[in-house]
Amino acid sequence: MFADFDKKELTGLAFLLFLGISTPYLFSGYRIQMAELFLFMVYASTWNIQGGKMGYNTFGNIVFFGVGMYVCASTQIAVAFPLGEWTAAGGYKTFVHTPQQYFLGIPLGILLAGIVPAIIALIIGSALLVLRGHYFAIGTLGLGIASGEFATSLEIIGGGQGMTVPFWPKVAGLPHTFLGGGVNFFFTLSFLLFLAVFFFLRWLYKTRFGLILTAIRDNEDKAESMGIPTMHYKVTGWVFSAFFMGIAGGIFGNINGYIEPTEVAFAGATVGVFMVLMTILGGKGTLWGPIIGAFIFQLFKEFFWTYFLGWQLVALGALIIGIIIFFPEGIMGMLRQKYPALFGEVVDEEARLAQVTINTDD
Repeated sequence: MFADFDKKELTGLAFLLFLGISTPYLFSGYRIQMAELFLFMVYASTWNIQGGKMGYNTFGNIVFFGVGMYVCASTQIAVAFPLGEWTAAGGYKTFVHTPQQYFLGIPLGILLAGIVPAIIALIIGSALLVLRGHYFAIGTLGLGIASGEFATSLEIIGGGQGMTVPFWPKVAGLPHTFLGGGVNFFFTLSFLLFLAVFFFLRWLYKTRFGLILTAIRDNEDKAESMGIPTMHYKVTGWVFSAFFMGIAGGIFGNINGYIEPTEVAFAGATVGVFMVLMTILGGKGTLWGPIIGAFIFQLFKEFFWTYFLGWQLVALGALIIGIIIFFPEGIMGMLRQKYPALFGEVVDEEARLAQVTINTDD
């Protein structure tokens, strides 16, 4: 399974596996933050399919995140209670799921949280992906805003007041920490989802499909002239993103415990921006770039949101400007330029020094 991993990849993967396995035991006080870290890696990695590999910068992935969140929570509720009555009566404050009901709703909810957004991506992708460049970006931005407003108008899911998510159940004869408790359970789901996304994308980018996505980014017209059905690949790539983003939304909704349409589910101003920023910070179009970017961004976010609350958005703006100025190609791109040998590239040192001299003279 790991035969084609080089030493750098094995080191990075070993570090992430250590974090995922040891957190409930060594860093139990940071389980929520670590779950968020692995979800951040999922957000950035799935956005990278379009924004990095395919060259289609999108703000629409937040739609799949929000839809997955609502679908998962609604399914969990509906296996035991009428959804409208749940939201009208204050949710878990009035209705309590039995362990059987809860553990029936969770897998169904998470499965549908991936399937429903994937179907939506399939439907809208054929229409939106005829647009290119900033037209596509603006179209997806409008889609995200419209989704939040639409959710606000649906009373069955709580409207603008939002909805609560089923509470982790108590099991007779067992302590409340059954299966490690809700925090451990959803942390583990976040970690497993990240691993699924990582190995899937690592495989995908090495296939013909991954090469075609790169060809679309480099020159879509030329790819079409060679007989490649680019629309099919663009839509399929978006379906992959939607599936994993929907599941991430379902998990995050349970971790958060409360779903609000514009600030939590369809939070384009925060989560929608974060996934783009993390990918650019680490390096668009690479497998490890979004992962590195998510890790650094989570450290940055926790520091400023904890110690400089009120200034965190100012710091976020400064980070965006700094990335654009100093890391336009991301950290991976910077490292590739400075240390190409680390990436398996053969370096002609004399030619490199000559190029440096020319650039200096210019």
